[in-house]
Amino acid sequence: MKMMDTETIRKQIPHALEKTEFKLGRKYEGKVRDNYILADRRIIITTDRISAFDRVLGTIPFKGQVLNQLADFWFGKTKHIVRNHIIDVPDPNVMVVKECEPIPVEMVVRGYITGVTTTSAWYNYQRGVRDFCGVRLPEGLRKDQKFEKPIITPTTKAGAGEHDRPISGEDAIKEGLVSRELFEKMSEASLKLFDFGSRFVAKRELILVDTKYEFGLLDGQLVLMDEIHTPDSSRFWFKETYDELFAKGEEQRKLDKEYVRTWLAAQGYLGDGVPPKLAPEVVTEAAKRYIEAYEKITGKNFKVVGGNVLQRIINNLRKRGYM
Repeated sequence: MKMMDTETIRKQIPHALEKTEFKLGRKYEGKVRDNYILADRRIIITTDRISAFDRVLGTIPFKGQVLNQLADFWFGKTKHIVRNHIIDVPDPNVMVVKECEPIPVEMVVRGYITGVTTTSAWYNYQRGVRDFCGVRLPEGLRKDQKFEKPIITPTTKAGAGEHDRPISGEDAIKEGLVSRELFEKMSEASLKLFDFGSRFVAKRELILVDTKYEFGLLDGQLVLMDEIHTPDSSRFWFKETYDELFAKGEEQRKLDKEYVRTWLAAQGYLGDGVPPKLAPEVVTEAAKRYIEAYEKITGKNFKVVGGNVLQRIINNLRKRGYM
């Protein structure tokens, strides 16, 4: 597939979608998505905002389009495993979904031990933690090593400007965040989704390293929400170079948001205080990686929909009668 040229990305930087202010129902603004809640449905605008360490850092051109279209792709591929909330995709950056009761626990599934954030398995393992979110980790693990089988390490669901909190399933149940029966259903669905995603991307020469799933309830039934297997919610590595790089103890080739996290960590930022401004070359490279992720995963060429993203969204919502 043709690599996205730098000039096309640079031209889109001034048009990157930072935020929306529509008079549509009740607005809830997440780290990346602007949500407009209207009775039994919700209009989700996936902006070009990028967050890391639970902090919004700026915008990456085309990022919102990539995330929204990848989420649509995966929702279609996994609906045989668990029901999802999607109704319509009226614009490359917009998804209309059924309004669900969110469950305040994110299900993080890890196939490998890695990461640089304070909530990552490797960060904690390096500091002597062996009981991680209720999972007993063996001695002698190396960074980027594959677990014998995927593990589930839940976190609480934080709002914008807040940190997610790692938590064991037992503690989530004790704190009343979720019932035991519901947690077991979420765990079963999460492992099935992770297995499906892992096998699917392996055919594209990628490794699904870890990911998070968010669930809600609709008419008492478990529903998959938000996004699935995107570069924001998941880590992806290139399969062909994994063994060689792991043997050498070198960094894996990444195709996800970890590139930005690693750059921030190299600047000495791990989530506290004011984050450094993303360098122009980091913005451009991040955009390329998001687009490459879309193309590698879907097997399709990324269709550039440039120009004024906000006006395009307004026009498309009006055409479908949502505004």
